[in-house]
Amino acid sequence: MKKRSIILIGIAIAIVVGLIVYRVISNKEKEEKQSGPGGPRAASKVYGKVIQGQPFSDFLSLSGSIEADEQIEIHSEISGLVESINFSEGGRVGQGQTLLKINDAELQAQLAQAQTRNNLAGENERRAKLLLEKEAISQEEYDIASADFRTAQSQIQLIRAQLSKTIIKAPFSGTIGLRNISKGSYITPTTNVAQLVNTNRVKISFSIPEKYANKVRVNNQIKFSVQGVEGEFTAKIYATEPSVELNTRTLLVKAVTPNPNAKLMPGTFANIIFPLETVEDGLLVPAEALIPIQNGKKIFVMRNGKAKEVMVETGARTDEDVLITSGLVAGDTVLTSGVMSLRDGAAVKVTLR
Repeated sequence: MKKRSIILIGIAIAIVVGLIVYRVISNKEKEEKQSGPGGPRAASKVYGKVIQGQPFSDFLSLSGSIEADEQIEIHSEISGLVESINFSEGGRVGQGQTLLKINDAELQAQLAQAQTRNNLAGENERRAKLLLEKEAISQEEYDIASADFRTAQSQIQLIRAQLSKTIIKAPFSGTIGLRNISKGSYITPTTNVAQLVNTNRVKISFSIPEKYANKVRVNNQIKFSVQGVEGEFTAKIYATEPSVELNTRTLLVKAVTPNPNAKLMPGTFANIIFPLETVEDGLLVPAEALIPIQNGKKIFVMRNGKAKEVMVETGARTDEDVLITSGLVAGDTVLTSGVMSLRDGAAVKVTLR
């Protein structure tokens, strides 16, 4: 019985060893079929693209905001009751148009009183002058009468200036907003009557990083788009701050553009394309060809039928391509698919796109 068990165990071991040997031999035969006897592995099938120099415009993508060309809060310079309102909310007003009138009854009474005093002071000054010519009074007495007359005249000018402030006019043409007062309201200089904005043209305000500040030029053009508004717009830079903002390390820039159809609304965000420079012979490669590594980025190119690993430096990018600033030359065949599994020196069969 014991002898029989030993024989069975021996047979089982022989079967296991046989299976292992068979597996090793079959794998070896499979590799030989793929690469040929003593030859290299079969060439990997990949896609590639021949890189040629082409014009490329480098740019920055920035965020900004739309501002009205002119925008103010309308306030009264004096306190009083609103006698009349001469504008419609949300309507257009012209420069110099009367917007509202404040009751001036008290000031009119003060003006009448001042005019009476002025007439009396003027008569006194005339009489004093005649008496001075006859040497009936001293020069000092005449000077007092003359000063009273000039004071009365100044009082009239002061009251008339106050009266002019009872009529509030539009300082420029534009669209007036919602009013915060009604007829009969008592307003003070702190009361915000309404907003007045001029949107015949709008300003685009944005900040640019300090490393690009020296590329900003007055009269240079930018492009921008606004969410919810179809199309792309252009604007011209007209001014910048004279220094970089210390906290953000950015330079504030403002551009202006016409807005004849009032499509652009102040306060909305703008997506800005700020042009930097144009490269005449830029080498653009598909973004999928780039392989990020610890020390930078690499690309595989085909050299003599083999994949060659090349370290590259990149610049700006578009939605699909990346600008290569060093590492490639025009005419290189860049491998664009299957690159993650490639090794330096591996044989490749390239299909050009």
